[in-house]
Amino acid sequence: MSVSAVTTAPAASISQARRAAIGSFVGAVVDWYDFLLYGIVAALVFNAQFFPNVSPAAGTLAALATFGVGFLFRPLGGIVFGHFGDRLGRKRMLIITVILMGIATALIGLLPTYAQIGVWAPILLVTLRAIQGFAVGGEWGGAALMAVESAPRGRRAFYSSGVQVGYGVGLLLATGSVSLLSHFLDDADFQAWGWRLPFLFSVVLVLIALKIRTSLEESPEFVEAVEKPAEKPAKPPILEALKRHPGAFATIIAMRLAELFTMYIVTTFALSYSTGYLDLSRDLFLHIGLLVGAISCVTIPLFAFLADTLGRRRVYLTGALIGVLAAFPFFMALESGSIVWIVVFAVALANLAHDMVVSVQQPIFAELFGASYRYSGAGVGYQVASVVGGGFTPFIATALVDLAGGSWTPVAVYLAAGCLLSLVGAAWMLRRR
Repeated sequence: MSVSAVTTAPAASISQARRAAIGSFVGAVVDWYDFLLYGIVAALVFNAQFFPNVSPAAGTLAALATFGVGFLFRPLGGIVFGHFGDRLGRKRMLIITVILMGIATALIGLLPTYAQIGVWAPILLVTLRAIQGFAVGGEWGGAALMAVESAPRGRRAFYSSGVQVGYGVGLLLATGSVSLLSHFLDDADFQAWGWRLPFLFSVVLVLIALKIRTSLEESPEFVEAVEKPAEKPAKPPILEALKRHPGAFATIIAMRLAELFTMYIVTTFALSYSTGYLDLSRDLFLHIGLLVGAISCVTIPLFAFLADTLGRRRVYLTGALIGVLAAFPFFMALESGSIVWIVVFAVALANLAHDMVVSVQQPIFAELFGASYRYSGAGVGYQVASVVGGGFTPFIATALVDLAGGSWTPVAVYLAAGCLLSLVGAAWMLRRR
């Protein structure tokens, strides 16, 4: 696999680098709050509100399948926003993605249920989820590249870590809002109207993100690429990326499995599994979501700093290995019902394994492609990986449990195998680099 050389564009000022990092972080908070909120509510509410004419188990599968629909549209968002982001700039696309995500999320909060409009309710729900996926498909590429391309050379992981911290803060806000409402409302009120409030709150976050993102400057590497006609790809940027670095896409997919499996099994699948099969409290995993989201605000930038200092390879491989080792103990803790051990291994998966591997992804993935087709290459590769390893992970895990008669063993194998594949793939690629 060929690896593009790091460009030598003029470095941005520290002030510009900080503004780019903050703008990427704030927009990522909005997009991930909206995107993750759907998954949390889908596991608790959507089966009854939008799929009432099937069994509870089938309703949960249907609700989690709509969660996965958003992931199917992420590569399309990566292609469209990547194309125009490589042609017109990162900043414009970042403004559009946050507006589109905010509108779709607010409309979900206003959506009538199946009891009110019949089959149109799940149809509209799936449509809005698709729009969410399309928007977030263009978000990561622009946000990551804006931060990476504006960062000082030796601090690219640290300055771009805000993109992934935005995930943690988004998870914290999404889980916190649902947990707060779940605490103060009885189940009937929460099911009837309480679940809508966190979706409507997204409008406030969108306005804050827009104010910050409209003040950003374009990244210096993109500006230099635009000013050099020889750097502009003759073909559409995505085709240029595929032609020059085809192996980079497989690398990105392999390296994201550990991240995607650990986070979605802990924050989405475990919520439905623990309440449906183990009779554990709904609030337990809502509180765990709060905990891992809060911890990630510290661990992700810390691991990114260590990656800039000690090397990205060491940090990534350590995280993937922890994912392999913690897979079975996590489910054993679930089965035992021990809250202490459940929390310990949830943190091991979500804040050690997950946070270590994501802390280095932005510079690694960005540097696989040239600046003039990077938004398309890194963005599409990232979103295709989201479909392969993320969107349907809760659905696949739920189906595996159902096929195994309630046993968690196939899911533990699924989780460990994904982390192992990431470990092997990253060891091979990073060693070659």
